Order: sequence, then structure tokens, then C-alpha cells
Amino acid sequence: MKRWIPMLLPAVLLAGCEIMPPAPTPTERIEVIDREVEPREAPERVEAPREVPPGRVAREVAFPAEEYAALEKQGSAVISGQLTIGGRPVPNAGVSAAPVTTYSAEAAEMALAGIAVEPADPRARAYTHTTRTDGSGRFRLAGLPAGDFYLSGAGPDPASGEPRVVIRQVQLRNGQHLESNLSR
Repeated sequence: MKRWIPMLLPAVLLAGCEIMPPAPTPTERIEVIDREVEPREAPERVEAPREVPPGRVAREVAFPAEEYAALEKQGSAVISGQLTIGGRPVPNAGVSAAPVTTYSAEAAEMALAGIAVEPADPRARAYTHTTRTDGSGRFRLAGLPAGDFYLSGAGPDPASGEPRVVIRQVQLRNGQHLESNLSR
């Protein structure tokens, strides 16, 4: 008797269902009337969707052109120091100084959380100063303008081999030479 239950259950469930007849063809006629339309202005240009490289997330903060327009690209300040991770110098690693903006703050926060964001807008890169460390992890960035910067470097953790990012916020005055070590 128990083996009939699985076969009987669908029949009971479907017993109250009925087949619906097809919907009738509409008898109403819709007429399309052509009329002259005044020319409109061209719609605003919408940016094409960005391609986000695998392993990275899209930026939520749009490039703030006005904020960057108020910044200088070059100056007379210098930052030098050494990049170390796990107590060891990191040779041939990238080091950068990016001005502190709403756009760069988002990237810095994400990097510290271990999340890689999509590459920066080329307009932002025009304000970012970059260099590479030498064989002993030392670096020097010259020609920076006065202002607040995120100084950052990255390299492998000697204990785990995992990539590590070091970010430090610094403030520069014209003509200043700042010694700032990046260590983690």
C-alpha cells in the first residue's frame, strides 16, 4: 500500500487544476499615427561600462575632476626611505605617492582590507609619483608638490609569501625632504 502513495500524491495535487483555454485574439485595433516631432538635443554622453580585470573590484567613487584640478602635479619636495616587510627589505618593489583625495582614499581603504580595486583613472595617475626600490629596499621620490599624500609600497611577506601592502599618509611642504620608511 505504501508504494502507491508516491503515485497517488501527484494525482491528488493535480485534481483541482484545470487547463486554461488560449486567450482570445484581441478585437481592438491599435493605430499608429506618424506626427512631426521637434528635434531634440543630443543626449548626454554616457560612459561605456568599464572592464574590471579579474581579481579586482570596481571603484565606487567616480574620478573627481574638480578635486584633482585644484592640485599641483609637480613641486620641489622629496620623500625617501626604505620598504621593509616582515623586517626584511623589499628589493625592486613599486613605491608610489598619490595625493589624498576621495578617489585615492577609497583605493587605500580597499588595499588595506586586502581588496584590489580596478586600475586608477589615467587622469589620477598623472598626479601620482612612482619609483622602484633598489636592492636594499631604499627608494626616493622627487619633484612632489606640497600637500597630503598616501605613500605606498607592496611586496611579499617573507614568512608566508603572500603579497602585503604598506600605506602611510604623509604631509609635505615645498622644498621639504622627508625621510619616511614603509614597514609592516
